[in-house]
Amino acid sequence: MEKVERRLMEPISELNIERTQQVVNRFYHRLSARLQLLLLHKGLVYVLIGFLLGRAMILTEVLPFALPFFGAVFLMKKDKALLAGLSLIAGGLTISYEVSILIAVSLMLFLVVNKLTTFVYKDKLKALPFLVFLTIAMTRLSFFYISGSSLTLYEYMMAGVESGLAFILTLIFLQSIPLISARKYKQSLKIEEIICIMILLASVMTGLVGVTYQDLQAEHVISRYIVLLFAFIGGSSIGCTVGVVTGLILSLANVGNLYQMSLLAFSGLLGGLLKEGQKLGAAIGLLIGSVLISLYGEGSAELLKTLIESMIAILLFLLTPKSITSRLAKHIPGTNEHAQEQQQYVRKIRDVTAHRVDQFSQVFHALSESFATFYEKNEDKSDQRETDLFLSSITESTCQNCFKKEKCWVENFDKTYDYMQRIMLESKEGIYQNNLKLKKDFQRHCSKSKQVEEAIDQEINYFQANQRIKKEVQESRRLVAEQLLGVSHVMEDFSKEIKRERENHFVQEEQILDALQNFGIEIMHVDIFNLEQGNVDIEMSIPFCNGHGECEKIIAPMLSDILEESIIVKQEECATYPNGFCHVSFGSSKAYRVDNGVAHAAKGGGLVSGDSYSMIELGVGKYAVAISDGMGNGVRAHLESNETIKLLQKILQSGIEEKVAIKTINSILSLRTTDEIFSTLDLAIVDLQDGQCKFLKIGSTPSFVKRGDKIIKIQASNLPMGIVDDFDVDVVGEQLKAGDLLIMMSDGIFEGPKHVENYDLWMKRKLTEIITEDPQEVADIIMEEVIRTRAGKIEDDMTVVVSKIEHNTPKWASIPATKYYEANKTG
Repeated sequence: MEKVERRLMEPISELNIERTQQVVNRFYHRLSARLQLLLLHKGLVYVLIGFLLGRAMILTEVLPFALPFFGAVFLMKKDKALLAGLSLIAGGLTISYEVSILIAVSLMLFLVVNKLTTFVYKDKLKALPFLVFLTIAMTRLSFFYISGSSLTLYEYMMAGVESGLAFILTLIFLQSIPLISARKYKQSLKIEEIICIMILLASVMTGLVGVTYQDLQAEHVISRYIVLLFAFIGGSSIGCTVGVVTGLILSLANVGNLYQMSLLAFSGLLGGLLKEGQKLGAAIGLLIGSVLISLYGEGSAELLKTLIESMIAILLFLLTPKSITSRLAKHIPGTNEHAQEQQQYVRKIRDVTAHRVDQFSQVFHALSESFATFYEKNEDKSDQRETDLFLSSITESTCQNCFKKEKCWVENFDKTYDYMQRIMLESKEGIYQNNLKLKKDFQRHCSKSKQVEEAIDQEINYFQANQRIKKEVQESRRLVAEQLLGVSHVMEDFSKEIKRERENHFVQEEQILDALQNFGIEIMHVDIFNLEQGNVDIEMSIPFCNGHGECEKIIAPMLSDILEESIIVKQEECATYPNGFCHVSFGSSKAYRVDNGVAHAAKGGGLVSGDSYSMIELGVGKYAVAISDGMGNGVRAHLESNETIKLLQKILQSGIEEKVAIKTINSILSLRTTDEIFSTLDLAIVDLQDGQCKFLKIGSTPSFVKRGDKIIKIQASNLPMGIVDDFDVDVVGEQLKAGDLLIMMSDGIFEGPKHVENYDLWMKRKLTEIITEDPQEVADIIMEEVIRTRAGKIEDDMTVVVSKIEHNTPKWASIPATKYYEANKTG
């Protein structure tokens, strides 16, 4: 017993608290699911709404709510129409027998009119408001006639008012009922949809008119609770709107409650403004609003009643679970819950997209591996099998009918096989005819040696042709495997970029904001998306700068000091009016920049050159310079070289590796045409962050790097593109420095000088003699020197591209901003 008491007296552990919370949440979710099933699936929600709408009246005699509700349910939820109709009649019965009979007659007349007009109106949704209008008018006029009243202008006017209100309410109920009865709501609700829901709720609350306890009116309590709930969820605008709509409809039901519209609207406004104080703040707003308007509307006599009604509404509001308010807030634009729901939805779409891209990447990788297995088989076994098939074909045509078949292939199998294999191998190499000893030995061994030799010579031609085809197929498969693998890597990188979320850099944002504000610059907000070295991405909003260039001259230099790297303005959107804000995007500047100069000429001074060139910005901190020389001259050579450059540009910008890109272009060019028109490619890719340069040369002439008085030759040996299906791309790397001149040229420039035996020495000497460092002037001088050796004649297409590598010095020096931040901290 003491142990039990001791355990009861022990404090509850955190684990027990968590378990208790889990049990409570589980119980709440089960209860919520069962209530939802009971209300929606079983149709209880239509019974409750129908019962209250059956009681709802405005102007003491007008019944515009019952038939529009029944018509909307009949059209959208036909299986629940009977429950809705019976509940409407039951609600009217609590008012009087006449009201109940009037509702029942209008429902039956509506069914009859709807049945008669089925063949006239095909679109029932558009026809419903008109059918309700017609039914209400007929019912009300018939009621006046049966009751013995003379049909005066007043009766016609009341019938028109009731029919018109029913027409409008039908349109509203058609929008609001699906939103209330649906199990899964829309992602967000429009303001118009919220108002429609509020009109429906206010109409339902009208059915509570007359329900009192100790002089406390139920419609006042429920309406204030609804206004307070929406003000807390959606803010002052939603709260005020809901208050106006609810108060207007309640005042129509009871003219004495006209001041309730002002009370609810003002209370909703104050509740929304004080929502930052959580539920207590919103409740205080309702209390203040109801007290002030009550004093103005009815004086101090009704103050106590108003306070009690408001306190009951506040109590209901405080007892409302947070899960309900959060769930409602997800569907109202402008709330934090709605924003989080939208972000979660966007994140889900992003994850699904990234997952699909990953799946495609895996598919391409699997395809690449499946193609790669074709040429990774054991070559020794394959060669032995090829030899066996070759010899079996020879023996089938020669030894099959020979009388010495048994002796050769049964008694002396190894010896015969060895002779045949040696003859086959030496015939392939073309040395069998010179090997007299082997010929004599084989003639002594075989009685049909000449026939066998002729069959081997003939079969070797087919065998070699078959081997070439097989090799080409294998190389094609290998190339396809590499291309598929390259696409797989690109899609994998793309998936990683999709998954990359904006990191939280609150400390850095606060530091930047404080440093700039202490310097005297007004900043509205700072958003840091990336702080990776060389890939900084920051966005800011600043007040109207009037074109003074504060971002470029002050903010970017201060960011350079804070982040310890050069920061520049990438994009700037200035405000169009003095009270607006400028939106600026800052990013990392590259360590190097490239200035280019080009000189080119067509053969004979023509207009169309067979050479093509391009300077390509790859967008990942890399810069590419390419020259392609189409074989020959004229339009066809230009088309070939230009197509090579265009393909290269598109493939490199897609992110595929340089080697795979060049092999892809080569396969396209080799498969596209059978004409012997090929093209060379000279490609240099410069990394603008570290100055590393990759040279890929396909059948092109050497390139040169001029570094002061030193000339560096860059050369690689590869055939032009399109000649062979398979080749290994030699990549030559060179570390470039600031001030280097990179000279790339076509063969018309390199091999252009006349009466020159060593083109390398001539080009190096000319480059050494050039004093200027301007890339355009260097290109013009080289072109002029080559043409001068030919006595002014241009005997081939000529292109020379000169690129100068320079430090990318920012326009404005960095400003030491760190001391302002530290001084502020110490001060």
